[in-house]
Amino acid sequence: MPVRNALEALTMRPTRFLLSSWPWRSLAYLTGGALIGITTIFAVLFLLAAGVVLSVLVIGVAGYLATVLSGVAVGRLERWRMRLVDRDELPNPHRHPGAPGLRAWLMCRLREQATWRELGYTMISALMLCWMDAAVVYAAAVVPTMLLFGPVYLYGETSLWIMIPVAACTPVALAVAAYPVTAWAGARAAMARALLAPRSDDSDAKLVELSRSRARLVDAFEVERRRIERDLHDGAQQRLVALSMQLGLARLELADGSPAATQVTAAQQLAKETLAELRELIRGVHPKVLTDRGLAAAVGDVAGHAPVPVDLDLRLTGRLPDAVEVTAYFVVVEALANVAKHSEATRAAVSAGVRGGRLHLDVRDDGRGGADPERGTGLTGLADRVAAVDGTVALSSPPGGPTLLHVEIPCAS
Repeated sequence: MPVRNALEALTMRPTRFLLSSWPWRSLAYLTGGALIGITTIFAVLFLLAAGVVLSVLVIGVAGYLATVLSGVAVGRLERWRMRLVDRDELPNPHRHPGAPGLRAWLMCRLREQATWRELGYTMISALMLCWMDAAVVYAAAVVPTMLLFGPVYLYGETSLWIMIPVAACTPVALAVAAYPVTAWAGARAAMARALLAPRSDDSDAKLVELSRSRARLVDAFEVERRRIERDLHDGAQQRLVALSMQLGLARLELADGSPAATQVTAAQQLAKETLAELRELIRGVHPKVLTDRGLAAAVGDVAGHAPVPVDLDLRLTGRLPDAVEVTAYFVVVEALANVAKHSEATRAAVSAGVRGGRLHLDVRDDGRGGADPERGTGLTGLADRVAAVDGTVALSSPPGGPTLLHVEIPCAS
C-alpha cells in the first residue's frame, strides 16, 4: 500500500524511510513554512501601516481589505505546498462569484467563512507555526553541521582520538534528525488541513447552488420536451392525418379490387399505423392531456391504455407545479410498464394525494414481487428522475408480492 503522507512514512522500516524522499520533502516543507510565515509578518505589517496612513484619503480601506484577503493567497499557497508531505489534494473551499468583476469577487470572498478561516490560519502560521518550523529546521541542520565541522574548530585543542568519533557521529545525527523533522512536518500539515479543509457550511453553499442549477436544468428540459411535443403534434401528426385523408379520397376514385386500389388501401393502413405510433411517441415525450387537464386526467389516460386493469384513487383538487406533474406522470407510466412486463400481476392500483406540501404517489400490484433495481427494470432511472426534483422513492417488493412503489415529491410553489 503506498504511503500517502509524512506521518504514515514514519511507520516504514528505518532503512527504507531514510533512503526515501520523505525526510527531504519534510525539510523543504518546513523551510518553506518558515520563510512564508516571516514574509507574511512583514507584508501584513506593511499593509496595516499603509491602511492607517492612507485612511485619511479613504483609499486606505484597500490596505485593510488586502490584509483580510492575504489569507486567501496564503491558503492557496499552503494547499499547494502540502503536496510535499501529503499526497491527498486539499480541495478549494471557495465558490465561484455569481457575477463577473472585482466587486462581485470581493463580496463573495468577504462573505465566505473559508476566507476568515484562511486569515486565522495565516495569523497562527505567522505568529507561532513559522517560528516552530524554523526551530526544527535549525536544530536538524545545526547539530549535524556542528558534529561534521567540529574537528576543524577543535583542531589543536583536543586529541585526534576525540575529533574522529565526533565527525563520525554526523550520519547518525542526520538519521536521527530525519524523524522529528518528518513528524513535525506531518503534524503541521494535519493542522493546516484541519483549518483549511472545506466545512459543511461551504459544502451547503455549493449544494444550494447545485440544487438551483439542477432545478434550472429540469425546467430547461421540460421546456424542450414541450417544444418537441408541440412540433410533433402540430406538424408531423397533422400531415399524417392529411395524408390518410387524401389516400382515402383517392381510394374512392378507384375501382374495387383493382391493383391500384389495393396499393392505396395498403398505403392508407400504413399511414394510420404510423399515426398511431406517432401519437404514442408524443404521449411519451410530453402528453398533451397533462398540459391541458393536469395530472389526474393524464394518469387516468395512462391507466385506460394499460394492459392490466388499474384502480385509481387520485385526490388531487388542483394543478401542481409543472415539474412535479411531469415527474409524477412518468413515474406512473414507468411503474405500470414494469407491472405489465415483469410482475405477472392481474391488477394494479394508483393512488395520489397532497399532504404536508408533498405529493404522495403509490403504485401497487398483486404480482409475484421480487423487483430489483439492479436487474434493469427501469427503477434506477425512475429514482434518478424523482431525485432531480428533490423527491424520494421507496420500494417494497418481497418475493411472492405484492409490490408497492411509494414516491414523495415536494410540491410547494
